[in-house]
Amino acid sequence: MKSLNRLFRPKTIAVVGGGAWCRLVIEQCQKMGFDGEIWPVHPKAEELAGLPVYRDVASLPEAPDATFVGVNRFATIEVVRDLAARDAGGAVCFASGFLEAQAEDAEGADLQAQLLQAAGEMPFLGPNCYGFINYLDGALLWPDQHGGARVERGVALITQSSNIAINLTMQTRGLPIAYVVAAGNQAQSGIAAIGEALLDDDRVTALGLHIEGFGDLRAFEALAAKARALGKPIIALKVGKSVEAQAATISHTASLAGGDAGAQALLSRLGIARLDDLPAFLETLKLLHVTGPLANNRLGSISCSGGEASLAADTAYDLPVVFPPLNGTQTADLRAALGPMVALANPLDYHTYIWRDTPAMTRAWSAMMDPSLAMTLLIVDFPRPDRCSASDWDCAIEAAIGARQATGANVALVATLPELLPEAVSDQLMAAGVVPFCGLREALVACAASAAPEPEIAEPVLLPTTVVEPSLVSEAEAKFRLAQYGLRVPKSIRAKSPGMARAAAADIGYPVVLKGEGVAHKTEAGAVVLGLNCGGDVSAAAAAMPTERFLVEEMVGGTVAELLIGVVKDPAHGFVLTLAAGGTLTEILQDRCSLLLPASDAAIDAALDGLKIAKLLAGYRGKPAADRPAILRAVRSVQDYVLAEAEGLEEIEINPLLCTPEDAVAADALMRRKDMMR
Repeated sequence: MKSLNRLFRPKTIAVVGGGAWCRLVIEQCQKMGFDGEIWPVHPKAEELAGLPVYRDVASLPEAPDATFVGVNRFATIEVVRDLAARDAGGAVCFASGFLEAQAEDAEGADLQAQLLQAAGEMPFLGPNCYGFINYLDGALLWPDQHGGARVERGVALITQSSNIAINLTMQTRGLPIAYVVAAGNQAQSGIAAIGEALLDDDRVTALGLHIEGFGDLRAFEALAAKARALGKPIIALKVGKSVEAQAATISHTASLAGGDAGAQALLSRLGIARLDDLPAFLETLKLLHVTGPLANNRLGSISCSGGEASLAADTAYDLPVVFPPLNGTQTADLRAALGPMVALANPLDYHTYIWRDTPAMTRAWSAMMDPSLAMTLLIVDFPRPDRCSASDWDCAIEAAIGARQATGANVALVATLPELLPEAVSDQLMAAGVVPFCGLREALVACAASAAPEPEIAEPVLLPTTVVEPSLVSEAEAKFRLAQYGLRVPKSIRAKSPGMARAAAADIGYPVVLKGEGVAHKTEAGAVVLGLNCGGDVSAAAAAMPTERFLVEEMVGGTVAELLIGVVKDPAHGFVLTLAAGGTLTEILQDRCSLLLPASDAAIDAALDGLKIAKLLAGYRGKPAADRPAILRAVRSVQDYVLAEAEGLEEIEINPLLCTPEDAVAADALMRRKDMMR
């Protein structure tokens, strides 16, 4: 596929079709001041939106850079073929009824294949796609209303939902939007390829993605690498956490949402911060547009109310940001600016003694802006303009801008409620390099997301293999296979009767663990007995189990903590490695962290440190610490097996991994796979 740059930054635009949506595309380009040529195409009409009409693509003066194809799905294929033959720059395919409709129309998949063949190397968006808005150049291949305006620089937005795209353009938060692109069903041009093209524009400062499903993982790796090289941050709002959202996604688009753990692991690996809602998404983009990523998570907060100061502290409580105590310089400068009546702290309530005294407010706010802080939040709520006067708030605007100019620090003016920061004020602050935050929670979430450390550059992810119908490998066989890759497993002997189990226990040496083979959920079924110390106990325990096949194992003592190591093949994201609290705590604590394979030792270490049971692993209240190198060896063993034996593998679970001061032993192993012919 050729570059999308010509499509997104056109000098000539063709509009094919005669519907109201085609007229709207032309009118919006004219309204936005597009200074290139616009060529309507229709076999019968004489004019459209005041412009002369060409009969067909072949009649156009030259190959258009961008074409809005607003005809039915059958005609769309022919128009795209004609455009490709003329070496056009690209197209937006508005029609639906292709692969995204295959559940209702069996013809859809075949039509999509025909469309791809017709396009050849010519790029196109869609089908089932609204297109894009280029607010930098006034080029709108967009068949609906929107709420944006021309800008000189700004952020780019890509979404798989045209309705969400429209809503994002209606924001009144002062966020300058350079591009909005609806990806449609991504028959050819996926979100990642679109993102790369938008990042090529020097006027784009950051990229925001609304993602339902990833598709080509290698393309997203390339997008992240390009963004890193250009120093342009990417954030994402990825849907699919809930069962309901996953079901809606599958029915709405041709992409696969996949498991959320895999999605989160992929975004973290790529260094793409994830936001959970549209307001926080927009506020984070606003921050990144003004400052770029923050150097750290240290914040200052200053307000004229104790209620707002405590609200700031409490709102940040569950977020990875901190309000560090004031240092000596801050304390001295604030005391000089505010006098003896104000108790100094961070967050700071500076009272209202200096309100309306713009120079004094500027000095006080500047005094808080220490170089060690990544951002200083100035909390100011404006009165509603329809019933009140905001003239007394001009001092706050001037002081915020003045403090920014005096210090050069990152400064934000924050309204605790989104509706209490007028759009005109946001525009004024943004022009002066002050971030206008609409909502306190959103501001703090944005700071946290923007301060996230950049991850190490990871190897390409292990791509998911073909989905198979797996078989359950016996525990003994699973342990044997994993042991070949270095996993430490207990000494064990399989037995076909209680008597043979007794003999096996004697060979292994007491105490032993007895397990019934071929039994699901062994603990609940009474098919696991620990700490057997004599042959009679082994025989009796075996006779009471609901099976005639047994596994006798050495009993591992001195356990400091129990871990779970799991790997699941996620068809959308690759192989997901999960580290979690193990044993009986797995479901109770829900203490887990997921990575994509292959994972580095540093990533595995960080995941272990992020668990709630990390204190147990490190030695809690005088207890011995677990053997960390042995734990890492166990995780690497499982990873090495997956990397070597991925074809046919669906799942591995070690639970528990018994972590002792000297070892890490896989007490139980589950494996589901289909062995492939070699």
